[in-house]
Amino acid sequence: MSEQEFTIADLKRILLEGAGADEGVDLDGEILDTDFEELGYESLALLETGGRIEREYGISLDDDIFTEHRTPRALVAAINGYLKDLVAS
Repeated sequence: MSEQEFTIADLKRILLEGAGADEGVDLDGEILDTDFEELGYESLALLETGGRIEREYGISLDDDIFTEHRTPRALVAAINGYLKDLVAS
């Protein structure tokens, strides 16, 4: 099985597909270290995002994934950890 990688581009696409973007938020800007709430993504939007990630990548995320990983950079790293574990098992 080849190792998948989850990128910031993947996250942006999934965020836009699932919840869109607030006016005034430029997802193409420097968002890597910006809290999801500051980007306009609250719990319901993040639940949708998590569900889309799970379905697309075949992984099961912990319930607290978004409370522990509050920025795009942290979330991308966490998702890649899940994918690495999936390949290793």
